[in-house]
Amino acid sequence: MTRGNQRDLARAKNAKKMQDLKKAQGANAKDGNQGLRTDKRMDRDAEAMRIKQQKALEKKQAEEAAAQAAGQPKVVKFDPLKA
Repeated sequence: MTRGNQRDLARAKNAKKMQDLKKAQGANAKDGNQGLRTDKRMDRDAEAMRIKQQKALEKKQAEEAAAQAAGQPKVVKFDPLKA
C-alpha cells in the first residue's frame, strides 16, 4: 500500500498541465476578461495605465520638489577631467 511520492508527483504534474492550459487560452477566456468585448477591455486597460502614469508623475514631482527644497539638484553633473 506504499506509493511513495507518486501522488504528490501526479498532483504537481496536473497542476503544471492546468497552468499551461490556462496560459494557452485566449484573452477572452481569462478570469478578469470574462464577458468583456475587446474594445471594452482595451478601454479598461488604458484607463488603468493612465492612472498608473498619473501616480508616477505625481511621485516624480514630489521628489523634485523635495530635492529643490533641500537646495540640491536631483542629478549632479560631474566632469572627471575638470576635477
